[in-house]
Parts: sequence; C-alpha cells; structure tokens
Amino acid sequence: ILEITSVDVGVVAIKGLGSNYYLAISRKGELYGAREFGIDCTLKERIEENGYNTYASAEWRNKKRQMFVGLSVHGRPLRGKKTRRRKMATHFLPIMV
Repeated sequence: ILEITSVDVGVVAIKGLGSNYYLAISRKGELYGAREFGIDCTLKERIEENGYNTYASAEWRNKKRQMFVGLSVHGRPLRGKKTRRRKMATHFLPIMV
C-alpha cells in the first residue's frame, strides 16, 4: 500500500506504508527508495485523458524531457530516460483504501 501526499500544487510524494521509504527518481533517472524526504522524492502528478495518473520527477529532466515513474511487464522499475507519457508502463490507477 502506498500513501500519496500533496507537497505543492500538482506535486506529490509517494511513501510505502510498510517500508516507510519514499519513492524517488535520481538525476540519472533511476527509481529508488529514500529513507528521508528530499528533492528526488518530489513527483509531478498528472491525470491523463484515459483516467490514469502519471508521475514525473519534479526536479530532474533528461535532455529537456520529463522522466516518469514506470514499471516493466515483470514489475521491475524502468529508467526514467526510457519512459514517455504515452507509454502504458507509466500509467497508474490510484485506488482509495
């Protein structure tokens, strides 16, 4: 279970309730878990036309392109440099628990 907390307008932080780690994207586009909240943990949340949400690094870009949180078909994290807004691997559907 993940907790999504608003940090600023359109900017969120995602925290794992079981691990107490924040989801973060490094400058190189790698997804990792951070013990403490930092600039790598700020994510821009956007609701797409299809109703799914995308999360991009609020701090880092790759050659002026946004780096998104994405998972492969096997559940492994994708590097931010290889992600695009239109790819289904970057689309998430938050559900209230």
